[in-house]
Amino acid sequence: MASPSPLAFTVRRHDPEMVVPEKPTPREQKQLSDIDDQEGTRYQLPVMMFYEGNPTMKGKDPAKVIREALAKALVFYYPLAGRLVEGPNRKLIVECTGEGVLFVEAEADITLKQLGDAILPPCPCSEELLHDVPGSEGILGCPLVLIQVTRLTCGGFILAIRLNHTMADAFGLVQFLTAIGEIARGAWAPSVPPLWERELLTARSPPRITCPHHEYEEAVDEKCPPTLTMGQNNMIQQSFFFGPKEVKTLREQLPPQLRTCSTKFELITACVWKCRTTALELHPDEIIRLSCANNVRGKDGFRVPIGYYGNAFAFPAVLSKAEMLCRNPLGYAVELVREAKAQLSEEYMRSLMDFMVLKGRPMYNTGWNHIVTDNSRIGYEKVDFGWGKLQLGAPTAASHLISYFSRFTNTKGEEGIVVPMCLPLPVMGRFQQELEKMTR
Repeated sequence: MASPSPLAFTVRRHDPEMVVPEKPTPREQKQLSDIDDQEGTRYQLPVMMFYEGNPTMKGKDPAKVIREALAKALVFYYPLAGRLVEGPNRKLIVECTGEGVLFVEAEADITLKQLGDAILPPCPCSEELLHDVPGSEGILGCPLVLIQVTRLTCGGFILAIRLNHTMADAFGLVQFLTAIGEIARGAWAPSVPPLWERELLTARSPPRITCPHHEYEEAVDEKCPPTLTMGQNNMIQQSFFFGPKEVKTLREQLPPQLRTCSTKFELITACVWKCRTTALELHPDEIIRLSCANNVRGKDGFRVPIGYYGNAFAFPAVLSKAEMLCRNPLGYAVELVREAKAQLSEEYMRSLMDFMVLKGRPMYNTGWNHIVTDNSRIGYEKVDFGWGKLQLGAPTAASHLISYFSRFTNTKGEEGIVVPMCLPLPVMGRFQQELEKMTR
C-alpha cells in the first residue's frame, strides 16, 4: 500500500499558451458516436506520465520538444484542436475550428528518485502538476486537451494531460500521445494514421434494445448506513500493489477449474470487489454491481479499424447480493467477473448504442457499483518522446466508483499492478485489513 507522501516540493508554472496545428486544417463539423456521447464520458480524464532523465538528451528541453511535436501532431488530429457544441437532443458535435489545445510549461525542485513510490495515485502536488487553467474545465466550448510538462532537477520530466473523455478513450489517448512521441523523435507523420469514422459506433435505425444493461439501471431502495455516505469530504485515496506473490496467493484460493484459466485482471478485480464490499458493511440483501470496462478493438465481430481513436468500450455489469459476495470463497467473485466480461458481444454493443439514443444517454448506475478498468495493457509504456523509459503512466486518482489498474515496478524491482482506491476513512481501514487477509 502507498500512503500519502510527506514530500513537499515547489512547482513553478509559466503562463498557459494555446498550441494550434502547425498547418491549416479543415473547418468542418464532426458528430461524436453514440458510445462517445453518453453522460458518463462527459468529464475530463486526467493522466500523468513520469519519465527518467536520459544522458543522451542532455541540453534538450522536454517542454519545447513536446510543444513543437504537439503542433505537428494536431495537423493529423485536428478535431482535438476544436470545440464541442450541442446539437438537437443534446447531441455532441465537434466544431473543427483549429483554436488549439492548452499547454503549460513548468519546473519542479525535485528528482524522480526522490518521489519514489509517491508517484502512485494520488501523487503529491497533483493539482500543481496538472494545473486547472481557469475557464478550461468545462465540456462545451472549452479546449479539449490540456497538457502540462514539468521539468525535474534530475533531467526527467512529468507529462500530465487532461482529455475531454467524449473525444477518446484511453487507447485513443495513447495513440495520440504515441503520435506526438514519434514526431518528437523525427517522424514526419504518425505511423498509425488517425481515423474518425464515428459512424461505426452509432445507433441503428430504428434503434432497438436487445440486451440487458444493468450498469445503467437506477438503484432502488439502497440500504445505506448513514456513516458510509460517500461524501467528498469524507474520502481518502490509497494505492495497493499486486506483485507476483500477491497474485500467486490469490490464485491458490481458487478451485482447480478456475486456477489455470483465470487472468490476472480477473483475480485482482474479484479480490478488490470482495474486500471493498466487505469493508462497506452493507445490508446482507443489498444488491451490488461490478462493471468491467472492456475494449472492443480487435475482437471478433467488431469492425473497429486500426487508427480509430474514439471511445470503443463498454462496461457490462453483474449483480450480487452483498452477503453472497462476502461469504462465498474468492472463486464466486471470479466467476462473476468472467461473466461480466463474457457479456460483451457485437449485439451487446449495438443494443448499447440504441439504448443511449432511446434513453437519452443516461449516466451509469452510481449506487453500490464498482467500475474497474484495466490500464495496464493500454500501452502507456510505449510512449517515447525521446527520453526513453516511462516509470508510470496512469490516471491521477480513483473515484469512489472507479478504480484504474496500472502497470508499475516498485522500488524493490517487482513488476505488478497498482490499484488506487477511494473510500471513506473507516472503510479504507477495513478494506486494507480484508486485503491483507486475502493476500498474506
